[in-house]
Amino acid sequence: MCKHILNAQVAIRAPCCKQWFDCAECHVESAQNSETPHQIKQTMEMVFACKKCKKVFRKDMETFEEADEFCPHCDNHFVLEAVEPKARLEVEGEDVRKDSRMLKDDRVKAKEQMSIWDDEGEAARLG
Repeated sequence: MCKHILNAQVAIRAPCCKQWFDCAECHVESAQNSETPHQIKQTMEMVFACKKCKKVFRKDMETFEEADEFCPHCDNHFVLEAVEPKARLEVEGEDVRKDSRMLKDDRVKAKEQMSIWDDEGEAARLG
């Protein structure tokens, strides 16, 4: 699962190290943390693995057309506008539509907290 592109439809095989990555930024991070740091090698023949049907295919980028934006095995459209994660501020907890324990209803009276030193209660009623 790629943390840079949330809607990645294919994995890319890097021609330099022959490893699979979800995006070029994932390759950069992996290469920086490896024993042999390197840049991704530019090539005109890309190797893709479709995430829908899990099959591998090649595309020549010199003759890339609009019809080449689909997986040849399952017709999955893999050339999409990238959806990148955005920073946002939220309240910790689940969605209130699913879990409403965080909400307080002012119409419901809260139970009074009693300590062991209070005279009121069942011991005072025994008489």
